[in-house]
Amino acid sequence: MAARSLPPISLPSPKERRRLLLVDSDAPTVTNLRHALESDGYQVIVAENASSARAALRDSWIDLAILDLMLPDSDGLVLCSDIKSAYGVPIIVYSGTRRRRDAVLALRLGADDFVAKPFDLEDLEARIGAVLRRTVNTQARTGPSEPEYYQVGNLVVDRLHRRAALSGEEIRLTPTEYRLLSALASQPDEVFSREDLTQLAWGWADANRSRTVDTHIRRLRVKLQSASVPPPPIICVRGTGYKISTRESNTDADMSSVA
Repeated sequence: MAARSLPPISLPSPKERRRLLLVDSDAPTVTNLRHALESDGYQVIVAENASSARAALRDSWIDLAILDLMLPDSDGLVLCSDIKSAYGVPIIVYSGTRRRRDAVLALRLGADDFVAKPFDLEDLEARIGAVLRRTVNTQARTGPSEPEYYQVGNLVVDRLHRRAALSGEEIRLTPTEYRLLSALASQPDEVFSREDLTQLAWGWADANRSRTVDTHIRRLRVKLQSASVPPPPIICVRGTGYKISTRESNTDADMSSVA
C-alpha cells in the first residue's frame, strides 16, 4: 500500500545526504580530491581498492561513486559494472588512459560520466553536482508503479530518501536491511522466497547467500522492535521465505526467525 504523506522524519540537509565513495589507490590524488570535496560540503569515504569499495557499499549509504580504472586488485571497468548492477549507485569514472575505448566501455557498463586525467577540480565538482541532480530528478519522477513511499500499518518506507520510520520515529538501517524491508513492504502479505530477497538485496541470486537473508532479517526485526511502537510483523513462512503482515501480532510465534 503506497502512502501519499510521510510522518515527520528528521532528515539531514541535502549536502549531509551526499556521501561520496572515492575509489583510488593514488595517495596524492586522493588527498587533494578528498580535501576539495569535503570543503564543498560532501562526506567522502575512501577505498584504496575494489575489495574495500565493495565493503563500503555493503555497509554505508553511498550517493555517488568516483573511481579510477587502475586499481591494484581489479579492473575498474569490472568494478563499475558490478556497482551499477548490484547497487544502482551513480558512477563517475576518471582515468589517465589514452585509450578512447575505455571511456566508451565505462559508459556502456553503467558509468554516468567519464573524466580524463589530469582534470580540473572545479570541472569534476560540477560534474558530480550534475549527476546527483539527475539522480534526484529521476527519483522524483517515480510513477504509480514505483511509489515514493510504501506504508504498512504505522511503518513508512521512504524510497526517495532511503529511510524508514515507525509512527514518525526513524529506524536506522544498513543498506541491506533497507533493501530487504523495502522489498517486503512493496507487497504486504505476499511471501518472498529467500532467493527473491537475495536478488533484491544484492542484485543477483546466489544459493550460497540465500541463508544469509535469515541473519539480516533477524537484525532487521530487532531494530524494528526497538522502536517505541510495535511494528508490523515480519513472518517466516516455513520452507518458503518471508512476508510482512498487515495484521497486528501479539505472539512471538509470528516473529520466529528461521524456517
